[in-house]
Amino acid sequence: RDLHSFPTRRSSDLGYQTGDEPDKLIEKAEQAGLVGRGGAAFPIGIKLRSVRDAEGPRYVVANGEEGEPLSVKDRWLLRIRPHLVLDGLFRAAGAVSAERAYVYLSDPDAAASVRHALAELGDVPFPVEVVRIEPSYVGGEETAVVRAINGGPALPVDKPPRPFESGVGQRPTLISNVETLANLPAIDVRGADAYVQPSRDRQCPGTFLLSLSGACPAPGLYEVPLGMTLREVAGQVGGFAGEPRGALMGGYFAGLIGADVLDLPLSYPATKARGTGLGCGAIWVIAPDECPIAIAADLMAYFERNNARQCGPCIRGTGAMAKVLERLSRGQVTDQDLEHLTGWSQSLRGRGACAYLDGSANLAASVFREFSADVAAHRDGPCPICAQRQAAGYDRFRLTIEQAPQSH
Repeated sequence: RDLHSFPTRRSSDLGYQTGDEPDKLIEKAEQAGLVGRGGAAFPIGIKLRSVRDAEGPRYVVANGEEGEPLSVKDRWLLRIRPHLVLDGLFRAAGAVSAERAYVYLSDPDAAASVRHALAELGDVPFPVEVVRIEPSYVGGEETAVVRAINGGPALPVDKPPRPFESGVGQRPTLISNVETLANLPAIDVRGADAYVQPSRDRQCPGTFLLSLSGACPAPGLYEVPLGMTLREVAGQVGGFAGEPRGALMGGYFAGLIGADVLDLPLSYPATKARGTGLGCGAIWVIAPDECPIAIAADLMAYFERNNARQCGPCIRGTGAMAKVLERLSRGQVTDQDLEHLTGWSQSLRGRGACAYLDGSANLAASVFREFSADVAAHRDGPCPICAQRQAAGYDRFRLTIEQAPQSH
């Protein structure tokens, strides 16, 4: 079923069960080991404490701006389970004694769903405003969120200060991904012990929403215990048709990884130790007949087109790396090109106002680390896959599951 076919929750299904005192939620979130599901995997307990301990009026923001093309989880939650997100938002607001809340997004159907849910609730403990922006890859970055709510463009700015210090209206602001907030009601009502039980990884307990696409038997949205492997997930829905070559991890941000990803535990510690990451929980599986070099070239071209165009290193860096990867995919690269690309993959990290350029550098570095044999094979001309693709006039891989998402 696509996203529009799921029923919305009626008022009789709202839930909003009472937990303990609001200030105990922070301790429960820390005991549960809940980390952010938006990409950075930052412990939510630290964020809550930082905002709670700040002086003056405080605000909270449910960040549902899903600029990642491979991810569908935030839109699904906002469209189909808006009350679960709002429940978590209210609990987080209570824990930090917030005076105002925002739901920040770009998807029009999600915005309509949240407004309908708020209307069902009627009276709420404080003002809740739905802020809708135009979709963009960088629009969900936390400083871009603050800038947009404050009336500016949804573009990142340099840090510090960080939003928990000076955010919306220059007030301490908690910005949390909607999936992160959707975990808080279960933790608050059932307790940390019950929350961690499904996990396979005691270092990183709980479940996460996996947006799975590419060469897999049933692309879609899955709730998966942290620590489960990709091969186990696929095995429950028919298994892979042929052995995949690897995957694109964490959406576009964490780069490419080789075929050992199939048996890698899907948890934040395990993926970090392998040199990659879960990011926003989106994974594209590379088919046996797909070339990772061509995929990398397409992704870098995407990074070049969609950067915020406000930092010189990002504009020039993504453009230069895109040109080299495109030449590599066509078998027209030089030794100097590869030397430059290797250097840029390291030297450009941390050079932009946000982490966008880091994602581009991650991608470039992962090509050499994970697919060095493919790099070497492209030195003498395009591989058969790329040659056939170029002869047929293909321009870009369409790396997205947005056309036909499924929920499992």
